[in-house]
Amino acid sequence: MQRDPLSHKGENGKVAVIGGSPTIHGAPLLSALAAEASGVDLIFLVVPKIHQQVARMASLNFQVYPFEGDELSADDIPALLELLATMDAAVIGPGLSRTPDVLDALKNLVAEAPCSLVLDASALQPWTVESVKGKNVVLTPHLGELERMEIGTKDMGKVAKEAGITIHLKGPEDHIATMDGNVHMVRGGNAGLTVGGTGDALAGLIGGLLAQRLHAEEACKAASTIIKRAGTVLFEKKGTAYTTREVIELVPELLRALD
Repeated sequence: MQRDPLSHKGENGKVAVIGGSPTIHGAPLLSALAAEASGVDLIFLVVPKIHQQVARMASLNFQVYPFEGDELSADDIPALLELLATMDAAVIGPGLSRTPDVLDALKNLVAEAPCSLVLDASALQPWTVESVKGKNVVLTPHLGELERMEIGTKDMGKVAKEAGITIHLKGPEDHIATMDGNVHMVRGGNAGLTVGGTGDALAGLIGGLLAQRLHAEEACKAASTIIKRAGTVLFEKKGTAYTTREVIELVPELLRALD
């Protein structure tokens, strides 16, 4: 991606990733690694206290902030909102629990967050669309999460237009409903992309591209294309036995080719 040759650290994207639970540490890390691979300057990773050490070891570039405990809670929200006020984009939801207390805190965080958002996994609830109307927001559900939000596949364009958001439905063919009500399709990839974590990587990559000032529609199309192309490249070498970490490692090369 093009950038000002005289720019300084932080001027080419700051991304926060908020996620994880006692039993899930990988989801937010994969989102953060994908955002890093997009070329953003700074990554802020917020995870359960129990996972802060493994998060620090995942990348020397991550600035790691632990929750007050091992789950997102209401006590975390004031500090998180202060952090998000300094961000260009945030990815919220990968790996979070769906207990009532976590969801209550998450609902408040999503509603008050001041930066561009990519909402994934546990952040996709029946209340999500109403909470983010008019914000620069991308939702990244798979079919089950779309159903949990009580949105039919035929209604995606209508919902996206009425709420002023972008909905990126993941699947063998990705469908991207944009703020003008249109739905765009991205084909490619293979069944190896069903491996755990590719959705987290997609969310992180979209977040990284948003932070670098891509429009939501273009960020979604680019991220979807890159993830699917990575799957195609890896299939030629490994069949379907590849990992999300390997997909992420191909992002910089494929992003440059896409540019």
